[in-house]
Amino acid sequence: MVDHTHALSFGAAAADYDRFRPRYPEAALRWALDGLTAPARVVDLGAGTGKLTRGVLALGHDVVPVEPDPGMRAQLDAATPGTTALAGSAEGLPLPDGDADAVLVGQAYHWFDRERAHAEIARVLRPGGTFAPVWNTRDERVDWVAEMSRIAHLGDNAGSVVDRYADFGPAFEPVEVGEFTHTTTLTPDDLLGLVRTRSYWLTASAEDRERVDRALRDLLATHPQLAGRETVALPYQTVVLRSRRR
Repeated sequence: MVDHTHALSFGAAAADYDRFRPRYPEAALRWALDGLTAPARVVDLGAGTGKLTRGVLALGHDVVPVEPDPGMRAQLDAATPGTTALAGSAEGLPLPDGDADAVLVGQAYHWFDRERAHAEIARVLRPGGTFAPVWNTRDERVDWVAEMSRIAHLGDNAGSVVDRYADFGPAFEPVEVGEFTHTTTLTPDDLLGLVRTRSYWLTASAEDRERVDRALRDLLATHPQLAGRETVALPYQTVVLRSRRR
C-alpha cells in the first residue's frame, strides 16, 4: 500500500530538500545510462527538485522531468534554468508510447504502485530502453550514521533496497545492481535540516518533531566523531537497479 500522505509531504519543504539532500554521483548516473549515446531522451520520474535531472543534463542528455507535487515542480523549475517539469506520476505518465530511451527514478521508486508503474514505464520506453531507479542511502556501517537513522526513523539502507525492489516484472529483463560510495559535507545545522526534509519528520506531530530534534542535537554534542566539529562528512552508498525493457 502506497502512503500518499508521506509521498506528497515534501512540497512544503522543497527549498530545504534541494539544499540539504545529497547529489547523485556521476559514476552512478553513467552506469545507469551505460550504452546510451548522448543526447538520449531520459525521463526523470518523480523528479522532485531536480537533483537527478541536473546530474543527467550535465552528461549531455535531454531530460524530461515528471513530478506530481506542484511545490517540488516549482523548485525544480527555479533551480534548473531552461527546464520545465511536467505534472504526472509513475502510474500516469504524460508521454506517448515509446517516447523515452531511459527512465530514471531518484529516491522515489518506493512510493510507486509498482504493478501499475511498471506497465506505464514499459509503455513509454522504446524496446531495449533502460529503467533504473537510484537511491542515495546512508552508510549505516558507520555507527553514528546508524544511530541517526534510528533516531529519525529514516528509511531504506543499501541492503534492503536490493532485497525489496530488484524485480520489475515481466516487461523487463533481470535487474543488474550497481553500488557506489560518496560523501557529502554538512554543518551540524545542515544535518538537522537534512532530517527535517524526511517524510517521517514532515508528517510527525510537533511533539515527535521536538523529540527527534532533541535526540539529534544530543548525538551531535556527545558522539566522539561529531562533538565539537564544525562540519560532518556524511557517507552514502548509492544503489542503482538497472534493467532493459524486453
